[in-house]
Amino acid sequence: MNSITYSIDLSALRCPRCHSDLLLHEAELIRCQGSVTHEFPIVRAIPRFAGETYIESFGVQWNRYEVIRPEMDTVTFHAKTGCWPQDLAGKKVLDAGVGGGRYARLIGEAGAQLVGLDLSSAVEKARKVCEDLPQVNIIQADLLNPPLSESVFDFAYSIGVLHHCPDPRKAFAQVAKSVKPGGQLAVWLYRRNTLPQELINKALRAVTTRLPDSVLKFWSKLLTIPGGVPGLKQTGSKLINFSTFEDKHLRLCDNYDWYAPKYQSHHTLAELRQWYLEEGFEEPRELRPEKAGRLYEWVYDHDLIIGSGVNMVAQKRS
Repeated sequence: MNSITYSIDLSALRCPRCHSDLLLHEAELIRCQGSVTHEFPIVRAIPRFAGETYIESFGVQWNRYEVIRPEMDTVTFHAKTGCWPQDLAGKKVLDAGVGGGRYARLIGEAGAQLVGLDLSSAVEKARKVCEDLPQVNIIQADLLNPPLSESVFDFAYSIGVLHHCPDPRKAFAQVAKSVKPGGQLAVWLYRRNTLPQELINKALRAVTTRLPDSVLKFWSKLLTIPGGVPGLKQTGSKLINFSTFEDKHLRLCDNYDWYAPKYQSHHTLAELRQWYLEEGFEEPRELRPEKAGRLYEWVYDHDLIIGSGVNMVAQKRS
């Protein structure tokens, strides 16, 4: 077991079963200090507080596709959190839904102490991506019952993750609890589109979520074609969702990301704002998308862009 295992900041973690403190026991085991001892294995330098359940497709996705694009990821991170990676240097940060680790790597390189949590086997990819950053701790756990201490993180973010939980509101509350007073939380969720778009999407996903992986992979690849055709990608993607990234490999991954997950919920700005206020945050600030332009913003504000988000950041009240 390498030294990265021993860099785990257990002060940021607690037992997900009894909420007691945790101790490293030998090299490959974590034990809680409750009246009833609970044990959690460390496998390949990753503490395992839960096993992959309803989120298997993300393990397939992030271990299959190479999507790390540092320059693009940096711009996206700023757009969806309101801060640059270097702004988090020296801070304790939570990546709630670390996936393949592309943002965790940026934050770790910037000098933050980060805990990256994910339920899927994508943690294997994230650990590999961040293996030279001992201040980045990757753990496998469920956001609905996370092994997180309360009020410990200076900054927490969840980009495109909570809407894949069976109970997004509960997952939001669990993440919010881990943010210290005066700390900030940034969240990006899928936007609720118009009723016809929502109905078409539900009908499609009722089929795609039941497809064998090989067929779903073919469907995702097929959708990369219209996503690369000028004109069609601006209009056709308003009817059914397909990625319009310039990079064909990113389009493929993005299409799989949309049609594979078992759970996918869509939300409004008013709904997300209410979540923040109920969890003790100050008035949240909306984060606008990276793209700009009068026409784009009109279409965005009228909920016509499938796959767009509702995105906010707020500070927790002291």
